Amino acid sequence: MTREVKSDAVPSWPAVAALLAAGGSAVQMRMIDGALAAPDDEPPEGWRELRVALAGEMVTARRVPGGVQVVAWGNANLTQLRAWNALAWAFAKAGGGTVDGAEADEFAAGAEMPKA
Repeated sequence: MTREVKSDAVPSWPAVAALLAAGGSAVQMRMIDGALAAPDDEPPEGWRELRVALAGEMVTARRVPGGVQVVAWGNANLTQLRAWNALAWAFAKAGGGTVDGAEADEFAAGAEMPKA
């Protein structure tokens, strides 16, 4: 399943991670551009694909023209759905963008999000 995050510029990873942490969702890096990464590794500016863990669930972020795609498995459990939504929200919020056409906070108000 894919969520489209549209923004003029992809926000920095530290900005995205800080928003997630402030909301009680600690995020850990797992892979950067196909290479294994340590949990606290920071991707370079021009990263293409990140795989991160939130609440023990894996979610992928892919840089695309005009934003980021946030990807989760089609058979995701509730915890993974919440992680997927939280990551999409954080990219949109940090980048002043939208998630599937909705402003970040509007999206979060109607989405299944992690419990703080």
